Amino acid sequence: MTPNPKKMKVTEEHEEIVPITIDNYINGVFVKPHSNEYIPVLNPTNGATIAHVAVSNNTDVETAVASAQAAFSAWSALTIKARAAILMQFHSLVRQHAQELAQLIVQENGKNITEALADVAKGNETVEYACSLPQLAAGRVLPVSSGHVVCHDRRKPLGVVVSIVPFNFPFMVPCWTLPIALVMGNTFILKPSEKVPMTMHRVTELLQQAGVPPGVVTMLQTNKPEVIQSLIQHPMVQAVTFVGSSPIAKTVASKCRALHKRCTALGGAKNHLVALTDTCHLESTATDIVVSFAGCAGQRCMAASVLLLIGENKSQDLLDLIVKKAAAIQPGTDPGQMGPVIDQRSYQKIQKYIQEATEQCGATLLLDGRTWNQPGGGQWIGPTIVLHQSCNDAMMKEEVFGPCLSVYKCASWEEAIRIENANPFGNAACVYTANGGHAEWFLERFRASMLGCNIGIPVPREPFSFGGLYGTLSKYGDMDITGDGGMEFFSNRIKVTTRWPAVEDVPTTTTTTTHDMAHFSGRM
Repeated sequence: MTPNPKKMKVTEEHEEIVPITIDNYINGVFVKPHSNEYIPVLNPTNGATIAHVAVSNNTDVETAVASAQAAFSAWSALTIKARAAILMQFHSLVRQHAQELAQLIVQENGKNITEALADVAKGNETVEYACSLPQLAAGRVLPVSSGHVVCHDRRKPLGVVVSIVPFNFPFMVPCWTLPIALVMGNTFILKPSEKVPMTMHRVTELLQQAGVPPGVVTMLQTNKPEVIQSLIQHPMVQAVTFVGSSPIAKTVASKCRALHKRCTALGGAKNHLVALTDTCHLESTATDIVVSFAGCAGQRCMAASVLLLIGENKSQDLLDLIVKKAAAIQPGTDPGQMGPVIDQRSYQKIQKYIQEATEQCGATLLLDGRTWNQPGGGQWIGPTIVLHQSCNDAMMKEEVFGPCLSVYKCASWEEAIRIENANPFGNAACVYTANGGHAEWFLERFRASMLGCNIGIPVPREPFSFGGLYGTLSKYGDMDITGDGGMEFFSNRIKVTTRWPAVEDVPTTTTTTTHDMAHFSGRM
């Protein structure tokens, strides 16, 4: 793949990457922040500076929101089919530039190239779903009374909407919201993670090439909490989506709720896998578990975090197989390899959990990924597997967000369900078994909203929507974030009831008259 010359510059003498500048994208052009401040973007594989990203202030917020508001009238006036046609062009451009976008993801996020291409493909799948919205968002019409009363509904866009996204999927997570919001007629402001701004910086150019008018998509760069708060609370912003940690998700949702502003805020996760070792297929189960906890360096909210083993005869066989497969993974960004975690803060957090579990809680370290770390050479930590003696260890209960698997052997199905249900998160859970009745027992009792059977990353695919369970640390606010949940979130459903004067009644020989006693039209 030939890198985009605008996005990567390499000196001929030293073959060094010259960092690029990532500015805001407002009203169809890239503009410098009013602060004139930038921070470095680091390649997590080696710590090299690969870009400098803008740090916006409140003045930039005002400019961005005003531009989006000004573009709303003309954009929302287009038919939904016209808006979808533009997104079809964008979908095609993403397919053409998939390798280029994937390479940017590898550089700034550290995924291996296979995972990066999947990031692009999954995000573009949501774009494809958005292109079908002209058929899915059509309103309903129904005669509801014998007095010529008809009800129908239609969807109207909200206005300016904001999406705040994390670092772990630089293309896919922004595309959870962007295409649906646009086709539904909204104008869209994206606040990418300052750790991975390069991918969406390039995507804005593809959106422009596809025909998205100036102001319809805005990208605001910053790492300042007070500036993000100003964006969320801006009176012209009608709705906010957030994906990230649970404490911040709760804060965002609370601020929006106080302003009677629509919000969906997805938080963290602690996903449990239950392996019924006497009835599951050991080989495929082991492979799936390793992919689930170690894929993308464990930096995904659907990753496996806890493995609960049940079964007297084969639990150790399955565990040995998991350790063997995980130990064979090599560091790197080629297919089948595992990349680094995003930054030093993440590395230190993961290391702290491992150290506490093994040195303070008496857990057994079956595979130590800390051996991957090389001073000054990026944030590398390999697959790590810990066998716990207590289900109350912090590593068993709290989100680690790294390539770590906590294992606990349960005495019964009921104990496994008690452990899973007691966790305050509610994103995903999975059971491994070849017995359908056994699977249904667990699927009926898990306390999570995205469940799997023999699949450790049970991500719903469109038209099914993505989101954690209400009442847990995994989800705050309104509705889900993709699929039909996204269509509902990014529009208001307007209901219209009409009654027109009837043409003179046609004579009838029937003497029986049916009276509609349920309507209030024209009478008291």
